Amino acid sequence: MQVQIGASKVPKYATSESGDTLEVIERPQGGVSAVLVDGQRSGRSAKIISNIAARKAVSLLGEGVRDGAAARATHDYLRTHRRGQVSAEMVIVSADLATRTLVISRNTHCPAIVCAGGTYREIAAPSEPIGIHRRTKPAITEIDLLPNSLVVAYSDGFEAARRADNSPLDLRGLLTAVCHEQEPAQSIADWLLHEALAREDGRPRDDISILVMSVLSEPPDGGIRRLSVSIPVLPYVT
Repeated sequence: MQVQIGASKVPKYATSESGDTLEVIERPQGGVSAVLVDGQRSGRSAKIISNIAARKAVSLLGEGVRDGAAARATHDYLRTHRRGQVSAEMVIVSADLATRTLVISRNTHCPAIVCAGGTYREIAAPSEPIGIHRRTKPAITEIDLLPNSLVVAYSDGFEAARRADNSPLDLRGLLTAVCHEQEPAQSIADWLLHEALAREDGRPRDDISILVMSVLSEPPDGGIRRLSVSIPVLPYVT
């Protein structure tokens, strides 16, 4: 099997910086975790908030802290650091090789989507953003780490675009198909972002971030691990 992570993100229209932060960390007992944080508001102020939370979460996960405990500690840290005055929505998606499971920890109103075993479901258990209320905890879902499994998480910019014009995007049919066809995770993330931007006429009303973790049945490639990152660099203007 191979675990793949793909992500695509774009800032709000006419905003130079996205308020969303995405970080990836290897787990010390085997596996990998991806953390997606959507800071309150948008732009630079949101980026500062999401950076604080994402850095804290990945540092804890990298030390071997379990996902739920890392999410709670990140909430406590942000709440203390900003005195309970700012919030962030956060989702952690992990492939835990110690337990052979995919783990989804949500502190967001946006659902996560799972395709596994030929079935599709939206994980939408109620959960609160981090940083505000004292007793906030994540909503955690755990599924077996099996081939042809797919997890999609996203920020609220995609949720808004997905439901634009009262014609919700048919994710059930499309994701079930791509999961069955073993599409690369990055291709799925790119396609979802393309669909969202098309619905927004290329002018997203909010930051859009899409995170995909997939488990493919392809045999391991000699133990080689790969990581690829692509970011735009705007021309320097004096």
